[in-house]
Amino acid sequence: MNALLIIDVQNDFCAAGKLAVHNGDKVIRPINQVIPKFEHIIQTQDWHPKDHLSFASNHEGKSEYEQIVLPYGEQVLWPDHCVQGTTGADFHPELNTLHTQLVIRKGFRKEIDSYSAFFENDKTTSTGLHGFLSSLGIKRLFMCGLATDFCVKYSALDARKLSYDVTLLTDAVQAIDLNNSKDSALAEMKAAGVDFISSGEIDTALNG
Repeated sequence: MNALLIIDVQNDFCAAGKLAVHNGDKVIRPINQVIPKFEHIIQTQDWHPKDHLSFASNHEGKSEYEQIVLPYGEQVLWPDHCVQGTTGADFHPELNTLHTQLVIRKGFRKEIDSYSAFFENDKTTSTGLHGFLSSLGIKRLFMCGLATDFCVKYSALDARKLSYDVTLLTDAVQAIDLNNSKDSALAEMKAAGVDFISSGEIDTALNG
């Protein structure tokens, strides 16, 4: 059985957002086009407290996009984004959320960031998504959203480790692309066995 996983299509990752992904808004149209093809749809939502340790503003003398080491490993310091209860944390208003069955909020613990839809960045703390998918008998995930080189990549790699078949909708993702991180992410996903298709190939993929 299949499911569509829509990752972090929120205002702060789209045009004029606090951590805007270049062309982030362009993922919305292809995502909306494939939504009717799926019975099971899950979304993730970055949901940070304002004092989150991944925010550069909470580290005196540190700059945005600088890397530091926290107890769970290396951490990029981000601009304040997707703060709980703000408009920036809301899903983009043009995204069709009507048929979403589950929203996984991540990054809500101030001491740890969370890129993957399955685990926080300690690679141990579960979000509960795997249990939900298992209860439905989901074996294959189609992934889309923001950003290719962070939350999408980590979600795809964790899904493969959990033995899901994973297909990335290549025209329904966009990247932050820090130091060539986009190409690196695509290579990592390919090496892990992630399939790549465009949204226009969805019918063939679902019926194949």
